[in-house]
Amino acid sequence: MNSRSFQPYSQPRKPRSTFAAVVAVAGLALAGCVAGEDSTGTSAVQEADGGTLTLDFATYNPLSLIIKDQGWLEEELADDGVTVEWVQSAGSNKANENLRSGAIDVGSTAGSAALLNRANGSPIKAIDVFSQPEWSALVVGADSGIESVADLAGKSVAATKGTDPYFFLVQALDEAGLSLSDVTVEQLQHADGRTALENGSVDAWAGLDPIMADAEQHGARLAYRNLDFNTYGLLAANESFLSEDPEQAQAVVNAYEKARAWAAANPDDTAQILADVAGLDPAVAKTVITERSNLDVDPAPGEAQRSVLTKIGPTLVETGDVASQEQIDEALDSLLDDSYVRNAEDAGA
Repeated sequence: MNSRSFQPYSQPRKPRSTFAAVVAVAGLALAGCVAGEDSTGTSAVQEADGGTLTLDFATYNPLSLIIKDQGWLEEELADDGVTVEWVQSAGSNKANENLRSGAIDVGSTAGSAALLNRANGSPIKAIDVFSQPEWSALVVGADSGIESVADLAGKSVAATKGTDPYFFLVQALDEAGLSLSDVTVEQLQHADGRTALENGSVDAWAGLDPIMADAEQHGARLAYRNLDFNTYGLLAANESFLSEDPEQAQAVVNAYEKARAWAAANPDDTAQILADVAGLDPAVAKTVITERSNLDVDPAPGEAQRSVLTKIGPTLVETGDVASQEQIDEALDSLLDDSYVRNAEDAGA
């Protein structure tokens, strides 16, 4: 791949039972494991209910789209009677909302959003790095007179609070000697932010790929880009899920590492899957995959992510999104967990 370089809550849990074996997926042929029916016509899988694994898919997480498309988890967990349910995340904020409520076990979130969630009491762990993207930028209309971040003073900007594009905006403003008080932030979900920009309701939009790449094709312009202001794509899981079903969590990470290898070997197919799910022109999807997504990144959460999040942490405090730096420090000390990736490597994934 080409790289361009809240409060604490009581979370409801679904009934579960763990399955027996840790799955080694990369390089192995995943055999279909649907059990046959007994003499009464009742499926053995139905009788041996292994619970439900609920995880998200997101157009900003291409590996999730590959796993869902290929059906690897459904195939792998069928023998254990585990049902796999997929929920779409429209942004990191939605993934975090679903993690907090217990609606999903595993979700796709930007590093900044994961840190925000953990610092505000959500018991999540980052168990895999799915990408090192350039997925955020400041976007304006083709005929806009805005040429630099400084030109945003007194203007309106659409942004999705709690996501990388929002924190990209905060950092860009700070670099230009401005703050959030110098602009009017319109809190809109990513797709709605694009619509607001196109209909003239706002002057600029803190954009997110692949929606941003599609907007470019239709005339929008990236007024400001900075790879260093994009945080990593992290796969986050609830601690209760990790404690109760570590084998399922391992199966998810194994599948992610299989998808990473598959994407490297099949970039055109990866772009096509993204195009199909997101409703994009295949050429736009290919730009996102080959030019603005580094999927071939070290998947083990560690010092690279800590370094980036250490820089973004004070910003979360300054904006009032987190009450204190102490909460940031505690979150950084407990957020990153590389054990599942290391186990996947040991298993041959």
